[in-house]
Amino acid sequence: MTPQKTAQKSAKSRTASGKKSVGLTDWEIAAMKETLKERNSNTDGESAVLAKIAEMPEPDRTMAKRIHQIVKTTAPELMPRTFYGMPAYSKDDKVICFFQNASKFKARYSTLGFSDKANLDEGNMWPNAYALKGLTAAEETRIATLVRKAVS
Repeated sequence: MTPQKTAQKSAKSRTASGKKSVGLTDWEIAAMKETLKERNSNTDGESAVLAKIAEMPEPDRTMAKRIHQIVKTTAPELMPRTFYGMPAYSKDDKVICFFQNASKFKARYSTLGFSDKANLDEGNMWPNAYALKGLTAAEETRIATLVRKAVS
């Protein structure tokens, strides 16, 4: 076998299950394409976020609309924008939090995530993402508290 073929063969990896790794998933590729489109877009952040929310199936759409309102009310200094095709909210052009709908990656729950720019530190370990299957008044209050702390 030639050195080139050996290098090509060794570049192929296998997962723990023994299956070949094929690189990025279709979902990851789509997220990267959305990011490139976002960077080249002249659309204002609010319109982009509302458009992404409108594309979501239920119940993700209703949850995203409510989170959008909570963030805007709780932290008006955060600017809506998209982040890998997801509704997100930034301060000084740094994403603080984002909403990942369950249908985006065919997950069983949606996620409210916080970046490392969010001021949520608690000792040596703290959560930076929260699974959401629905919103009640208790979850809405918790989200408002988290967002308030994240921007403090």
